[in-house]
Amino acid sequence: MTTLAHAFEGFYRDESGATAIEYGMLASLVAVGCIAAFTVFGNGLVNIFGSTERGAGGAIAAAAGKV
Repeated sequence: MTTLAHAFEGFYRDESGATAIEYGMLASLVAVGCIAAFTVFGNGLVNIFGSTERGAGGAIAAAAGKV
């Protein structure tokens, strides 16, 4: 039984995977932040970068003389 206890103790003290878990948590927080920002500012971004004449697509087309 002491061998099993030593194995669990060694597993408990091993920190080799901690950095990968921290990076995974950081990436998930960034993803949640991006989703929240796109949800909140989504309509404003469509109005700015949309393909209508009012958006950036229309401004670029007008500057290029395609409108």
